[in-house]
Amino acid sequence: MPDRYPGYDVLAKRHTPSWNEKTRQVIDERLAVSREPRFLTKAEFETLEAIAARIVPQPSTRPPVPVAALIDDKLLRDRQDGYRFPGMPREREAWQRGLAAIDAEAQASHHRPFHELAADQQDALLRRIEVGESHDSAWDEMPAKTFFKHRLLSDIVMAYWSHPTAWSEIGWGGPASPRGYVRLGYDARDPWEAAENRGDMEAARARNRRVG
Repeated sequence: MPDRYPGYDVLAKRHTPSWNEKTRQVIDERLAVSREPRFLTKAEFETLEAIAARIVPQPSTRPPVPVAALIDDKLLRDRQDGYRFPGMPREREAWQRGLAAIDAEAQASHHRPFHELAADQQDALLRRIEVGESHDSAWDEMPAKTFFKHRLLSDIVMAYWSHPTAWSEIGWGGPASPRGYVRLGYDARDPWEAAENRGDMEAARARNRRVG
């Protein structure tokens, strides 16, 4: 896959009018998040890392977004959504119970913890949870399907796209304070935004059409 925004690094905006001090502070905290678990246990953290790798696979050509670490940090700070779906406990308990249940499902099916399973085994187990076909007692009445959609999937995807590495990947400039964005129309960009390498993208699409 070609680089859609070659040479673009959102962190180059750090000392420009695009970001104020509060924005810099928030981004610095995300970049400095501990790669070691501080709320989850080591076993829970390993399970979460393995799940995140299946939900948002990352390229080997750059340092990965520390998805599990970002979620662990959120749990440590006890940051919550402010609402819960029926049958769901608070976020800390939901994650601890859900990770334990996923490992219990893995042990029941393959006699190994989730992070030691082959990729296809992990995917198959996650699909069962997604459609609500997991009923291990470790779920303790928490609906597996709801956990997958509204906690596991949501938190992992949001953690990934909250990180500057992911912003650079899609050419996003990050929070627009105090400068803001001016050209808001379709296919328009402000001069301080990333320029897409359209030539390489069109060539890749053409190759895909020929292969298809």
